Formats: sequence, C-alpha cells, structure tokens
Amino acid sequence: MPLAATYTYAPTTRAANPRGLVRFSDGDTMVVQQPLRLVSCDTPEKAQYAGAPAVAQPKLDRCRQRLVGGFYDALPAALRAYLVEKLTPDAAPRHVAAAMEASAAFDTLLDERLVRPDGSARKAAVIPTGEIIDRYGRMLAYVAPWFTGTAADPLPPKNDPGRRTLNLDMIANGWAAFFPVYPSLPRLDDMKAAVAAAETAWTEKRGAWNSQGAKLLLGYEYRACIKLARAETAAKGIADAFQRVCIDLATLTNVGPFGFSAVPPSLRLWVWQEDMTRATADLGLA
Repeated sequence: MPLAATYTYAPTTRAANPRGLVRFSDGDTMVVQQPLRLVSCDTPEKAQYAGAPAVAQPKLDRCRQRLVGGFYDALPAALRAYLVEKLTPDAAPRHVAAAMEASAAFDTLLDERLVRPDGSARKAAVIPTGEIIDRYGRMLAYVAPWFTGTAADPLPPKNDPGRRTLNLDMIANGWAAFFPVYPSLPRLDDMKAAVAAAETAWTEKRGAWNSQGAKLLLGYEYRACIKLARAETAAKGIADAFQRVCIDLATLTNVGPFGFSAVPPSLRLWVWQEDMTRATADLGLA
C-alpha cells in the first residue's frame, strides 16, 4: 500500500564519508573505522594543514602584510594587532614544531593512561557529546581510560587524576588550548576544571608554552591566519576565518566573532554563528 501521509519533519544528517568495514555481527550491526575528535581541546596543526614550515611561513607573512597593509581594515584594530604580534618570522616553524611535540606527548599519554599496571591494554571509555558527528565526519567525544570496576581494576574516586579524560590531560599538560564549542560542551563542574587546568598550564608555562613561547598561535588562530592569507577577497577571508562567535565564560557575554582577543584563552567558548539562537537560550547568554 503506498504511503499517503505526509510530514514536515526534516532530520539532521551529515554528508556521507567513506569508512573501512572492520566486521559485522548480524544483519543490522557492523563495526567501521571512525575518526574521533577529542572535544574541548585544540592542538597546533601539523604540516598537513598548510604545508611544511618553509611553505606555511610565506602564507603567514602574507597574512601579516594584509593585516598591516589595509587589506583587512574591516577587522577591528585590536584583533589585527593581536594577530600581527603573533605572526613572527618564525611563527610557522614554531607552530609545526609544537604540533609534532603535542602528537608525541599524546602518544606517551596513551601509553601511560591506556595500559594497566600488569602491562595489559586498557580499553578507552568513549563519551560522545553534542553534535556526535561533526561536519567533517568525525565523532566528537571525551575519552578516558576504562576501568572494569573489579577488585583487580577498581574505578578511582571521582576527583582522582586517574579518572580524568585525555582531553583534560592534553589541556593540563599545555599541549592543547582549551577549545569548547557549543553544543559539544562539558558539564559545568568539568568546564570549571578545564578552565582551571588551562589557566595553570599558561601561568606555569607548561608544554607548548614552555617550548615555543607565549606568542605561539593557537590552533584555531593559525587556521584563521592561513585562511586570511589564501582568500581572494577580504570579504571571503573574513567569512571563512571567523565562522564562530566567542563567548566570554567569565560573564557569558557575547563578544562576537572578532572580540576574542580581549578574552583570556582559557575563558573562550565558541558557538557557530548559525547556532547562536539556540545557544543563547540554552546557556542564558547576556
């Protein structure tokens, strides 16, 4: 019998992505290889994003020239000055070096956190959140060691460092910037812990802040500068580089897409511009 009823519901979907089939267990269950993005943290970009340092540095130089030369005068002066200060002659080498260091630190972290005392492999606890699958086809999640809860492998107390996520570890160790993006946000107590960890990593100059200095471009700042360098027009560059709105976590004030330079990095919360109406209601934004 043909379907006669109609409805207006439009489900949210993402574009299809190719995934490798690992195995299937029955007619409606399969396991595929699925990229997973650790949410709320952002490490520097490797050479795959904008090229090796010798290739990427001219792009950052071009961005700097555009910011000081009038091409991007539509951007607020404070933001231009903030970015120009970080666009040093060695900004790309330092950024890519920080990315390699962060990757090595994450590899070490996996060895430390996902291995039991007896040397056996520990499973990862995957906690999907927010969008679940982002626009790039990656699962968005918090990841922590999985404890069986047995006498031989008891679950540590709530505030024990052994319970915290790998996301938080990367922030606390100074290898990732705190990068919460609505709606994939931690709960309030976890948000406070992440802010405190990010502030401590900065003040104590841990990780990348120690090896590469205070002027290191954060991952999302680096990506924005590369987009500003590549754009054919100023309007296109600004639209591509600043697609999110920044919220000051200290006051829940919306500082817009260009006001983040006045907000400490540990207190920046990000919202896609198309999500602002929903985020304003959900978060009680000022």
